[in-house]
Amino acid sequence: MPALKFKGIEVEKLRFASKELIDELEQLLQCPRSYFTLEVIQSIFVRDGELVKGSPVVEVAWFDRGQETQDEAAKVITKHVNAMGYKEVDVIFMNLEKNKYYENGEHF
Repeated sequence: MPALKFKGIEVEKLRFASKELIDELEQLLQCPRSYFTLEVIQSIFVRDGELVKGSPVVEVAWFDRGQETQDEAAKVITKHVNAMGYKEVDVIFMNLEKNKYYENGEHF
């Protein structure tokens, strides 16, 4: 944990950016890189009956780390998505409750 889900982003672009992105987040969040999950969700965007290119969205599911850390994480993610060639990106944080997150049948 944390799990980052990317929508509207090309797999290859994220693949090449993933090491540096995790390096920075690992430093900021002080958790092992093995805790991070990056997933690209293939999305099809439609508007007014046409297929359109969607704006990137990154959903971050994690245990709350406070507003300051969340703000910094959003900046790190945005910087890396911008570097992939995307001018705009929405970053959405979803805080998980430890007693509702189970790993191998045990909650945190």
